[in-house]
Amino acid sequence: MKVAIIGQGYVGLTIAAFAAEFFEIVGFDSNEKVVEKLNQGISHIEGIDSALLSSRIKSGMYKATTRGEDLSQSDVIVIAVPTPLTKERQPDLSFIDSACKTIGQNISNPVLVINESTSFPGTLRNFIKPAIRRYSSNNVEHLYAISPERVDPGRTDFNQENTPRLYSGLTSEASAKTRDFYSKFCDNLVEVSSPEVAEAAKLFENTFRQVNIALVNEFAQIAHALGISVYETLDAANTKPYGFMKFTPSAGVGGHCIPVDPTYLAAVAEEHGAPATFIRRANEVNLDMSKYIVNRIASDNGGSLKGKSVLVVGVAYKPNVADVRETAAELVIEHLRSQGAAVSWHDDVVGNWKGESSVELQGADIAVVVTKHDSVDEKRILASAPYVFDTTGKVKGAKGL
Repeated sequence: MKVAIIGQGYVGLTIAAFAAEFFEIVGFDSNEKVVEKLNQGISHIEGIDSALLSSRIKSGMYKATTRGEDLSQSDVIVIAVPTPLTKERQPDLSFIDSACKTIGQNISNPVLVINESTSFPGTLRNFIKPAIRRYSSNNVEHLYAISPERVDPGRTDFNQENTPRLYSGLTSEASAKTRDFYSKFCDNLVEVSSPEVAEAAKLFENTFRQVNIALVNEFAQIAHALGISVYETLDAANTKPYGFMKFTPSAGVGGHCIPVDPTYLAAVAEEHGAPATFIRRANEVNLDMSKYIVNRIASDNGGSLKGKSVLVVGVAYKPNVADVRETAAELVIEHLRSQGAAVSWHDDVVGNWKGESSVELQGADIAVVVTKHDSVDEKRILASAPYVFDTTGKVKGAKGL
């Protein structure tokens, strides 16, 4: 069976690597440089071993392409493209629309179309299916299903194989064929009653995290105002064996899910006249956390950061990965620079970002730890500046939330 996966990023390439043991995989991506590297057996995604990728290529079970016509003989097509926010922080389905166009213009035989891209309930039924029909020059009837991705970059304990996978088709036939496909490389398949339930479940998973992170970020500000340690208080609360789940404060949220998915849920809620009060407020709290942190740092340093050299430690959105999507470090740096600070950053895992490069961990007036990679020694951080503010709670001896 031939499977096409549209999008060869964190989600699409991960699926391809697992599924290529059982199916012939065509990985479609519009980025020519990414495709060229992939066909050389060079992975651009952490967690995808290049040796494994090379073996899949040599066995003829995987190839990457930018040509839509290479998808024409597929039996299954998986959509695994980004669903970001616009500059106005509204849902952006342009990548999904482009995937639908690729399918509609190049597929003339009935196939199973599975969407893994995260979006609001109704996307499969009311957007993807009509869009593919609109772009198609014939009246072919495809099968449609949803199985929202749950990839967490950098994790080693959960992967495509052992992470429970939700799925549902628009028809019972689509559901059955979706189960047949994923059962080859996924251990735990959970069928739900409709695509809308699967789409909503994925959004709520990350909305739950967004709201609770916002709550603990707001509590960190309360604890500071009360003159008590937020970390000691959270540890104390965590001694209760039921009814409590510990979250820790931070500079905000980042990545491909938590800062984005709740906005999709809020948008569809408001479109249907339902409130999204907690969701919108949580987003505001987490976005404002960077400003709060910078103001705290300024207050500790004579009320002004003008002319001071500030070193931001860690610009990835989470420890031990090179992913900078929606990273809280970006807003921290913006607020520091808006107050006149001369900002540089250190992150050997990321290396290069936004036209800038990682600098040595030394010689600053102020250091701000946004992300603490395991490879970065605490003593080096503390020695990098006379004043160190740690937003992670991991650097003992530093100022903190």
